[in-house]
Amino acid sequence: MSIDIGIFKKINDAVLDLQSASHQSYERPLKTLVRLLQDPVLADVNHEITKDADLAKFLEESEHTQGGMVGSARLLWPDDPKQTLGLTYLLMCKFGDDPEYMLQFGFLYYYSGRQLSATLQNVIRQVIFPFVRDYKEFVMANGTTQNQLHIPMSNKVFVVHGHDEGARESVARFLEKMDFQAIILHEQANQGRTVIEKVEAHGDVGFAVVLLTPDDEGCAKGKPPEPRARQNVLLELGYFIGRLGRNRVCALKRGELEIPSDFAGMVWVQMDSSSGWKFALANELKAAGYILDLNRVI
Repeated sequence: MSIDIGIFKKINDAVLDLQSASHQSYERPLKTLVRLLQDPVLADVNHEITKDADLAKFLEESEHTQGGMVGSARLLWPDDPKQTLGLTYLLMCKFGDDPEYMLQFGFLYYYSGRQLSATLQNVIRQVIFPFVRDYKEFVMANGTTQNQLHIPMSNKVFVVHGHDEGARESVARFLEKMDFQAIILHEQANQGRTVIEKVEAHGDVGFAVVLLTPDDEGCAKGKPPEPRARQNVLLELGYFIGRLGRNRVCALKRGELEIPSDFAGMVWVQMDSSSGWKFALANELKAAGYILDLNRVI
């Protein structure tokens, strides 16, 4: 089976995400990394490097080197580079199945005082980084690789908004900083079209950000009024969910407001005064397939 070398870009991104994680947030990028390493296109390579690897025996023999001090154990890596690759691959799979074991492994072989994150980073630097580097070299040298044609996604992002100009401008400037083109409806020429016609005309976007801000009030009959988003915002939210799919729509919610029950399955990102919403939006864009430099979020 031919291997698209683009998978190594995804693997590298997962390693970078793991490197920037703490002991409280490492599980998600770890599982992503392991899932990529277990991709079916790599099955033949993984079988080749693991066919003679005995992880249980390797760990048992290595644990016997433990002395009287915490973290004094050492790993008894074999001299054969391919066997080392196979053992590390199986170890990575074990980490993915049981992320807590990665911390236990770190305490045993890469202990760094009481700082959990420091111990975790030692494992990443001394085990995972070298493995990914050597694994890629092995695949390139022994596998059949090819560059596959990927149709680029539109860098246009439609920004649906209400009356909160501050929220709109914050999102638009953030998107532009990340090299996207923010499409804001009122900035586009009318050309005699209705609002929905303008939305359709500029619907050739790859992603949509919908700002849910408490601009209006409404309620069920006989109930007290509650803050809610403008009706045009909800209409355009539904439009882009139908056009792009839920995975290409991110709803940013500012303040407290009523959410229609029809959209109860949507995931909302709270647009707070800090930069947390920026990281959340960047992660949604990455999940949709865009390549981002998360260092530019700050």
